[in-house]
Amino acid sequence: MATGKSCTRWLASLAAIVMVVSLSGCFDKEGDQRKAFIDFLQNSVMRSGEHLPTLTSDQRKQFGPFVSDYAILYGYSQQVSQAVDSGIKPVVDSVNNIRVPQDYATQRETLSQINGSLGVLSQQIQSAKMQADSARATLKQNDDLKPVYDQVYQKVVTNTAAAMEPLIPAAQTLTAQLVQVGDFIQQQGTQVGFVANGIQFPTSQQASQYNSLIGPLASQQQAFNQAWSAASADLQ
Repeated sequence: MATGKSCTRWLASLAAIVMVVSLSGCFDKEGDQRKAFIDFLQNSVMRSGEHLPTLTSDQRKQFGPFVSDYAILYGYSQQVSQAVDSGIKPVVDSVNNIRVPQDYATQRETLSQINGSLGVLSQQIQSAKMQADSARATLKQNDDLKPVYDQVYQKVVTNTAAAMEPLIPAAQTLTAQLVQVGDFIQQQGTQVGFVANGIQFPTSQQASQYNSLIGPLASQQQAFNQAWSAASADLQ
């Protein structure tokens, strides 16, 4: 027959066992969440291109606290995608629309607006990189997650930032020069003639000025195209 003291000790032991089982369940849950997050990084994020996948409600439940780890990657990726869509792709489109000399004039206003926005975009990208680096520095990750996360961070943040660094200045230089050419043609008014996809000026001085303005364009466009190709490869 159990006495009061032995019953109390038995209940205490049972409570301790229940607590251990409960705590073990918590640890297992965290391990499962981490494992699911690692699998997601390796098989989804690393294979993603410019746009990282948005987490579903089920994935948020699966990843638990690691949702905040992913938010660092996703937030930076979103800002870069926005910068590319609003600043770089319009440059590509406008440059592709210049096929004959009069197109310099018709594209000048659009290119001027794009050029004005590129400086702001450059600052935004730099700020986003600093925020991502700062947030990453606060993470406490297990040994199985950290190397995988570091590899993804290198791809999504570090490599992309390095690719964007020369791209935006190249776009600024090219668009500024194109605007100058368009401005010059616009200033000549009716003195300019367009014949057989070419351009004619009444004086040799005007022709010389025009040639001096379009002279740097070939190398500037080449520099932009190379930077854009490199950035596009990193965004794939």
